Amino acid sequence: MPKSDGITVSEQLKRVPPATRPIVQAARRSVKALAPDAKEVAYQSQPPRSKSAMWKLVRYTVGDESVVGIGTFATYATMFFTRGRMLDDGSGFLEGSGKDARFVRLRDPKEAAQPALTRILRRAFAAGTGSQAQATRSSSKARSQRPRSAAAR
Repeated sequence: MPKSDGITVSEQLKRVPPATRPIVQAARRSVKALAPDAKEVAYQSQPPRSKSAMWKLVRYTVGDESVVGIGTFATYATMFFTRGRMLDDGSGFLEGSGKDARFVRLRDPKEAAQPALTRILRRAFAAGTGSQAQATRSSSKARSQRPRSAAAR
């Protein structure tokens, strides 16, 4: 039996619901326009059983580290940044409050080209926010800027 390389991005897109497919395609175009050398990797996942769960479709990597991914819900798509906390400018554009990841909801294809998202994508790829070296530099810097506790003095 021949070995399969898995599901391709094109195959994933064919299975995306018609309501969100144009949004996903617009998000994909935005990433490819700003980072043409980023590697596009299809998630090997199936559509979720629950309408409230995200279906991760594709991620874009620099080296071996993920920078941004695209997923879809039943009524909107999302772009999620693995190390989005480092990109968050406090404007509220990026959503999420987890340790590192942040995301942007896209409800219309035009939203994939909005200036705020374009700026974040440029910063993400310019800084290499998916890279371990960048993450290490950022966490070291954060540690050095933390106030010392009374016990540490």
